[in-house]
Amino acid sequence: MSEGELVYVVPRERILGPWGWHGILAAGARARLAVIATAGRFEPRAAMEADPRFKQVIPYLVLRDRGRYFLMRRTRAGGDARLHDLFSIGVGGHLNPGDVDLRGGLRREWTEELAADFVPRFRFLGLLNDDTTDVGRVHLGIVYVAEAAGRPVAVRETDKLEGRFVPPAELSAVYDRMETWSRLVWDFVRDPAAGGRSGATGTDPATPGAG
Repeated sequence: MSEGELVYVVPRERILGPWGWHGILAAGARARLAVIATAGRFEPRAAMEADPRFKQVIPYLVLRDRGRYFLMRRTRAGGDARLHDLFSIGVGGHLNPGDVDLRGGLRREWTEELAADFVPRFRFLGLLNDDTTDVGRVHLGIVYVAEAAGRPVAVRETDKLEGRFVPPAELSAVYDRMETWSRLVWDFVRDPAAGGRSGATGTDPATPGAG
């Protein structure tokens, strides 16, 4: 986290409503993108990390290549020991001033994190929410998927990350060592009906539970 970094946030109640959801929300998610665009603003990241009244918006890309998925492992050279040896299928990060919009931020993250001579078409998949952890309570994922279509892709920071395309069976084999968001996204990708959670995290009897 750079000193004084500004990140894009949206008020929790404006985007989640009174009940929220757990996992990927696909049904009706596009309408909430308009809320993110109109109700958000930039705030100091340091303050937002400790303020659950707001959700920091994180574009999050899943990259595929003809049935395989780009899987990354965080090495022990990374600065945060909590992330050492964990796996991720998501490329992304905070939105900063100058990104213009979600796709602009995702394009920046693409060029910063990955070595590739192309920028793919980003297809919106859904909104990712997880209030079960301290980090998750202050972040909201905007999940996209893209296709490499046989073109080579590699991670840039090879001292901190390892990355390669792997078949679905290999993802399932490291499921228990995936970061929380990656597990939720993989649940949805494998089975949208089971992995998507349009239900509430509260106890409204008119709304199914998150499960």
